[in-house]
Amino acid sequence: MSVRSASVLSVRELVCGYAGVPVTAGVSFEVGPGEAVVLLGANGAGKSTVLRTAVGQQVPVSGERWLKGGPVVENSLVYRRAVSCLFDEDAFLPGVSVGHHLELVLRGHGVADAPVVAAEAVVEFGLGDRVDASPFALSSGQRRRALLAGALIRPFELLVLDEPEQRLDALMRARLTDRLVAARQAGAGLLIATHDASLAATVGTTVLTIDSSGALAPVVPAPQREGRS
Repeated sequence: MSVRSASVLSVRELVCGYAGVPVTAGVSFEVGPGEAVVLLGANGAGKSTVLRTAVGQQVPVSGERWLKGGPVVENSLVYRRAVSCLFDEDAFLPGVSVGHHLELVLRGHGVADAPVVAAEAVVEFGLGDRVDASPFALSSGQRRRALLAGALIRPFELLVLDEPEQRLDALMRARLTDRLVAARQAGAGLLIATHDASLAATVGTTVLTIDSSGALAPVVPAPQREGRS
């Protein structure tokens, strides 16, 4: 079996940019089951651009992307079943409450006992007193937690998160870190962009650094810490 077909996501010499103009050098990496690739760098370094391009939400300047051995096609059934993504947009279903939104996400992915799982999630993410509120009536931090809950509670083989720690307090960052470590240990692949070195060290099995000029360092092993002590 080839490395590409054994990986959940495979990226080969991917050059990212806008209107055909590169903003990064070529990058190559694999995300296999139970692995977490973390893109670490400062704001504006190009992490989000690499992330979006790798998972098919942005057209590359050049290079290849493969999901489960086939081309990355964002609207395909394979993609929708396998990939859970969260970027910076508010992707809420219209006209429903926070709790109902999470329940519908779960039902859409065939999760049994969706109401129970959704109810547990709103408590875990500190939204128990906002379960009946519209997502658009929440604070920015509360909306972020609701979006993270939706991305994390649905089934996935690849979890893609862009700066998931943003707008979270220390307690929620710790819960998020534990969730991510648990997902990796359960066999999911993770692709995360962050400027939080602690999160990268705790969650990542591989860390790829990117500087403000868009230059990407070689992939290096990340020190491992299995969640909080």
